[in-house]
Amino acid sequence: MLRSFLIAMVALSPLVACGPIPVEDAERICVEDANLARRPRGRVALGVGDGGTAIGALDITISSDFLTGQDPYEVYNSCVKSRSGQFPTRDLADQPGWVG
Repeated sequence: MLRSFLIAMVALSPLVACGPIPVEDAERICVEDANLARRPRGRVALGVGDGGTAIGALDITISSDFLTGQDPYEVYNSCVKSRSGQFPTRDLADQPGWVG
């Protein structure tokens, strides 16, 4: 009996992590999705290593929302709704981190 209970708890634990989160947390997280829907993000790093060897790195993040031309405001609203089960309480333009 105890073994069955433990197996059920282990099997169900990933599902608990997928549950709704508070709307404020969802809004904070979803600003990033909206930013990526607005434009790609990139980073370039250049430097010199030991012995004068040049070192470089390039990192580009492009979301499928950007590629398909999704409206960042719609991306934000649907993201918050899907993560929290509620509609946003604050507009995207009022969120810290929005680069609109």
